[in-house]
Amino acid sequence: MPRIRGTSIEEHHEMVWADLASAMRELLLERDYDAINMGHIAARAGLARNTLYNYARDKGTLVLALTERASRPAVERVARIAARSGSPAAERLREIIEAFLEASTDQSMQLMFRPGSGPLVDEVPKGPDSPFHTIVVEVENVVRDGIERGEFRDVGDVPLAVELLSGVMRAGAERIGRDPAAFATTVRASREIILASLEARSVRA
Repeated sequence: MPRIRGTSIEEHHEMVWADLASAMRELLLERDYDAINMGHIAARAGLARNTLYNYARDKGTLVLALTERASRPAVERVARIAARSGSPAAERLREIIEAFLEASTDQSMQLMFRPGSGPLVDEVPKGPDSPFHTIVVEVENVVRDGIERGEFRDVGDVPLAVELLSGVMRAGAERIGRDPAAFATTVRASREIILASLEARSVRA
């Protein structure tokens, strides 16, 4: 039976997941995502290959699991912010932007925002199965609330507007990944761009 690290099975599993995230980060610095296989990941994480299959059946499943684990705190934080219906929509959206960009500083989340991460991102499901789906839905709800209150202009297709604005968030996360010292300026710029595109006063003739 493999030796258990930590003081409990749960702690042992958390340590293994941390090792797997670290292994993926290191390997992605050395080679393209498509050139990484489960054997590489197991060896770098210090696991027997058969043990790795207890955590994920393949590389895509592993990436999804790592992303879900890393995104949980951000999902919960965004849900709490969005639920504050008594607060102005713009205020909640500003906080959500900062919460997401702050989450992107997590090293496991940075796997999704590093240069050349396209093939890795493609492994993560889109739509309701995405680890970020709850965040998208919460942002859509805040935008709809802002439209109803007259804070935001009527953008028509809210899901499309949020999808387009998510490009700003991804660009911000990538910028922070390249330069962590740019966090504050990136949050400020992301807020300005996103809110300027939504606020009622930004409508042009």
